[in-house]
Amino acid sequence: MNRKLRVPAGCLVFSILTLLQLGAQDTSGSGIKRIDPKLGAIVPENAPVEKVDGNFQYIEGPVWVRKGGYLLFSDIPANAILKWTPGGSTSVYRKDLFAGTYPKGALIGPNGETVDRQGRLIVADHGNRRVIRINQDGSTTVLADRFEGKRLNAPNDLVVRKNGDIYFTDPTALERSYGADAKDKPQLELDFDGVYRITKDGKVSLVIKDLPFPNGLAFSPDEKKLYVANSRPEKYWMVYDVLPDGTVANGKKFFDANNIQGDDVPDGMKVDTAGNVYATGPAGLMIFSPEGELLGSIQFPELPSNCAWGDKDGRALYVTGRTSLYRIRLKVKGIVP
Repeated sequence: MNRKLRVPAGCLVFSILTLLQLGAQDTSGSGIKRIDPKLGAIVPENAPVEKVDGNFQYIEGPVWVRKGGYLLFSDIPANAILKWTPGGSTSVYRKDLFAGTYPKGALIGPNGETVDRQGRLIVADHGNRRVIRINQDGSTTVLADRFEGKRLNAPNDLVVRKNGDIYFTDPTALERSYGADAKDKPQLELDFDGVYRITKDGKVSLVIKDLPFPNGLAFSPDEKKLYVANSRPEKYWMVYDVLPDGTVANGKKFFDANNIQGDDVPDGMKVDTAGNVYATGPAGLMIFSPEGELLGSIQFPELPSNCAWGDKDGRALYVTGRTSLYRIRLKVKGIVP
């Protein structure tokens, strides 16, 4: 799709100096690139990247579940939600949510995951083109599968506000690139990529319509800002003001990554309690200040897709690579849903 993106004037953009610094100071043995001294208050010197588990197909959507103390994440081609417990192993938490007939290898299974204030799992079930809740008794509730009577495209990622509202991205990814041959791709009913909100009463409303490929998203600690990653054709992150009624306004480019070398695209992201943003992108796991300054990045053996805070103290960042799950312990505390 080649729609033009209209970005308001006064956008936050990175400087030429920041681009030059991307190639500087690779901390020995750790895969950490330090651009700004402020990164020292976040990432310990020579912090080790630990491989927690591997041999998956393509994993995404990690979320730490406080009650029980374990991590859930999606293996999309395997059509499964997996559970990893510290000191234990990885097991299947939920299997075969998608029961359709897309070709083997297509990215058909669940994608982004989070939990609501009651501890229930909320899933971007993008093979089924819907957002669902998995209840405590194991039953499934469909929270959204249509907008104005038309089927959603392929919900990708989501986040829950403290008031219970759920925001999710819905790119047209299944039609364009997610593994299926053209004849097997679904016929889309919406002709745009959207960011939506589901309220507690079940109403689905469109909050952003002008991004060509919205992907990961996160709130600032006070929930007054919404960050949205745009994956293609241009690579950047947007930030919006969240208004009292739940709509968003004053969209600005938070960080433009088009000139940064790397094969990955802006994807999943999280924030810490100080408002720093941790986002997977072309430089690895990229760490930004609340003002949009690139402080540095962490490289992994594989391209990262998403991340989640976890462990009892909330200071471990779990990162999904393509086929492996990684963890790095940081100095700061993250926001665990």
